[in-house]
Amino acid sequence: MSERYIGAWEQAGLFNPLNAPTPSYTYNLYSWGYNNQGVLGLNNTTNYSSPKQIGALSGWSSVSTGSQHALATKTDGTLWAWGGSNHGQTGFGNFTSYSSPKQVGALTNWLIVSAGQYFSTAIKTDGTLWTWGQNGNGQLGLGNTTQYSSPKQVGSLTNWYKVSAGISYVLATKTDGTLWSWGQNSYGQLGLGNQTQYSSPKQVGALTNWLTISAGGYTSLAIKTDGTLWSWGSNSNGVLGLGNTTNYSSPKQIGALTTWSVISSGNFVSAIKTDGTLWSWGKNNFGQLGLNNTTYYSSPVQVGGLNTWSRLSSGANNASGKHAIKTNGSLWWIGGYSGYGESGLGNSSYYSSPKQVGSLTTWNSVSLTFYHVIATAY
Repeated sequence: MSERYIGAWEQAGLFNPLNAPTPSYTYNLYSWGYNNQGVLGLNNTTNYSSPKQIGALSGWSSVSTGSQHALATKTDGTLWAWGGSNHGQTGFGNFTSYSSPKQVGALTNWLIVSAGQYFSTAIKTDGTLWTWGQNGNGQLGLGNTTQYSSPKQVGSLTNWYKVSAGISYVLATKTDGTLWSWGQNSYGQLGLGNQTQYSSPKQVGALTNWLTISAGGYTSLAIKTDGTLWSWGSNSNGVLGLGNTTNYSSPKQIGALTTWSVISSGNFVSAIKTDGTLWSWGKNNFGQLGLNNTTYYSSPVQVGGLNTWSRLSSGANNASGKHAIKTNGSLWWIGGYSGYGESGLGNSSYYSSPKQVGSLTTWNSVSLTFYHVIATAY
């Protein structure tokens, strides 16, 4: 459930995290929505329906939210966490909740993070993969189901590239373009052709052209270097985009297009094509597809006619709404449930078409999971 800088270097398939450009701006951290266990990082447990800056620190890089906790890295390579830690998911070696960001250890080589429901994953600049928190389904990838409250390295490999944590499972890619998965597999969301649970990484097929991944609640999506879009796992409400509601335990291509660029999954999916158009499908009971209705769709449908969309909210844990960022840096609520103000529009109203959040045009990333949002802007 993370989304970090996406640029030409990445879309071109240059599989090396160290190729990532140095950010041009110093980003501040913002939050809003449901504040259970202090997950908004504002040193309280008050809900907010519009963006609030988290402290005065800047230089934030990768951000991701779980069910009750949040993770972030800074450009100096430090790792930070806050919120609930009933399973040790904040990584502090305890089960204490914190309502403001706290640094995890003293290391300065953390690169990207992805928070699952009650567990955490991260990749360091040396390409190593680390996990901690809840592990009842083997989602930590450590070959067991033991819970850990501080980061543990997954194997000894140094070529991990991206990681995306779902509710109780993980998708990851390596620098060689291979795709890997582990954890819960009740709907075939691991893509291994079965429904067997695994507690250590397993390669999905033999292909070496996987680029972008998104692990949802029980639904997986990925984009290959050729721009094709693939899905597998639970297909409740047509969320796989295949024109049906059949579950699949191995990757299936969505249509024949080769122009997909960005994806974000949950109980519905949003995606952006290389031409900047926005598309969505799946569950739509709160108008979360942004199509100005509450009709469910089992194949991609374009949201409006604009071609200026750039990034999507990265939270995937069955959030009933989603955000997107345009090329001009403005932030938009695509639509959906906002009972705790997670739309950021200053109210708890539901919207079924995109609405701009405030007037800022400096948004860089946004992560929505369940009912709270963490975002960066300069």
